[in-house]
This record gives sequence, C-alpha cells and structure tokens, in this order.
Amino acid sequence: MTMTNDRQERIRNRAHQIWLQEGQPAGQHERHWHQAIADVDQEDTAGTSAARKPAKKAVGAGKAKAAPKEAKAATKTSKPKKAAVK
Repeated sequence: MTMTNDRQERIRNRAHQIWLQEGQPAGQHERHWHQAIADVDQEDTAGTSAARKPAKKAVGAGKAKAAPKEAKAATKTSKPKKAAVK
C-alpha cells in the first residue's frame, strides 16, 4: 500500500468512526470526511514534530512553584485593628 492509499484508508476509517459516534446520521458524509481529514492531518503533524524533536527535561522538575503574588497576598494574615479609645 502506498503512502497516499494508507492516508486515504485512515481518513475513511476516521470518517466512519465519526459517523458511528454521531449516531449514523444521514447526509453528513462531507462534514465527516472533512473532519476526518483534519484529524488525520493533525495526527500526522503531531507525530512528525514529536519524532523530530527530542523531549526536553522540565527545568526544576520536582520543585514546587512559588504562589503568585495575588495568592500570597490573599493568604497573608493581617493584624486585627485596634478599637479607637475615647
């Protein structure tokens, strides 16, 4: 099977899956076909970029991140206000 035939078969299978998932509606074949093309293209693009680039290690993996300033301010306890003495 050539690359084009393999791609066409994948599109056909994906369009069929979409059709089944949607309850086998009549008259939606073009929309299913175009969605299947987009899905297969996305799979191919994701597979190509993943194969091309090695995975990077996360910087500081395992370390907890500092909370944003807003969150810190919200959790900060404030001193109780003293009542005015008359």
